[in-house]
Amino acid sequence: MSNLKGKIAVVIGGTQGIGRAIALGLAEAGANVIASSRSAEAVSEMAAELESRGSKTLRIVSDVADRNSLQILHDAVLAEFGHIDILVNSAGITKRIPTLDCPEETWTNIMDVNLNGTLRACQIFGKSMLARGTGRIINIASLSTFVAFRDVAAYGASKAAVGALTRSLAVEWSASGVLVNAIAPGIFPTSLNRNLLDSPRGQELLHRVPMQRFGLVEELVSTAIYLASDASSYTTGQIIIVDGGQLASGVNQ
Repeated sequence: MSNLKGKIAVVIGGTQGIGRAIALGLAEAGANVIASSRSAEAVSEMAAELESRGSKTLRIVSDVADRNSLQILHDAVLAEFGHIDILVNSAGITKRIPTLDCPEETWTNIMDVNLNGTLRACQIFGKSMLARGTGRIINIASLSTFVAFRDVAAYGASKAAVGALTRSLAVEWSASGVLVNAIAPGIFPTSLNRNLLDSPRGQELLHRVPMQRFGLVEELVSTAIYLASDASSYTTGQIIIVDGGQLASGVNQ
């Protein structure tokens, strides 16, 4: 039931970090995967990696802050493959700054990418999924969806809202065959947080993970495959936490 052979998947923010790992994992499971981001060079390199795994793909850049670019991506995939089965929303940004010092422009930019960008993609891709009567949407949430971390209020607010959006879309769309879920990763070293994790603060966070290690982005792949596949046919509106037990520990962050 977890075989994705013949499925068409679009991974937005799919050229680095969590999105990249998920895109490669979906391809390994048999899907044809289109990994898109703002960097033409990264898109081309990622497409070559996907093709080396037997995936058919396209080289199309997109920016979640630009609705038209997402529409172009959607239309190109639809024209080439005829349908879209899976959407993964993995584009995201953050900035570590005390809330009192956070300029409104910074706050707005983080919300626009993390929340509004997810909404834009869900609206554009969800429309054709609903018309077809089937689809899987996987949003990337965060532990910040549930608990607060110091000096990242904008990121936390955006990811809490992504969780609410995921549940709302599930309520609206599931009866029409489009299932909407999210993955909430714990601490996984990526380009977004590597500097923090190499600092004393990173060691603090490590001590609060019951498994006593940070995650590997590849450890998110099986959850994504589950949510993308027929194995999750009765799962919708869920935010699946993959965090090495950190949230269960109940330690104030």
